[in-house]
Amino acid sequence: MSHADNDAGTRRDFLYYATAGAGAVATGAAVWPLVNQMNPSADTRALASIFVDVSGVDVGTQLTVKWRGKPVFIRRRSPEEIEAARAVTLEELIDAAAENANKPGADASDANRALDEAGEWLVMIGVCTHLGCVPIGNASGDFGGWFCPCHGSHYDTSGRIRKGPAPRNLDVPVAVFDDATTIKLG
Repeated sequence: MSHADNDAGTRRDFLYYATAGAGAVATGAAVWPLVNQMNPSADTRALASIFVDVSGVDVGTQLTVKWRGKPVFIRRRSPEEIEAARAVTLEELIDAAAENANKPGADASDANRALDEAGEWLVMIGVCTHLGCVPIGNASGDFGGWFCPCHGSHYDTSGRIRKGPAPRNLDVPVAVFDDATTIKLG
């Protein structure tokens, strides 16, 4: 084998590697837009977390905000509502799970559904777990909480299903107090 043949082999190897490298870069450039389009859109990412000012919510009233395309009920419960919710035993409930994203696997006691330790603040996704209707609040229904008029689901003052076709309690989203008057959802 001559020196010229050895150099030709080296040049040939270089051309193979250069061509393969260029092909890999071109393939990556072609595939990236297809992979990137599977990421959430900018408007969805913007709604991942929102901050809600609750300084104007009086005791016994509720604020409804839209988050991720769904209504979220933020209720500042009265001492009577808290007392009624805490008096319910787990045996009386249709769904014994808290359905609380902040406390996965917890039972449906009122303390596991309320946002704060005192139980004054309740944050729930306002979508009936039966067929997705929006329940009516402000002491509607048989248990002083929310009532879904579409099919007759009754929720108590803790958002737990007590009567009707709904199989689960109203969901509690990830929520936390950012400061004394602001709740962060998501």
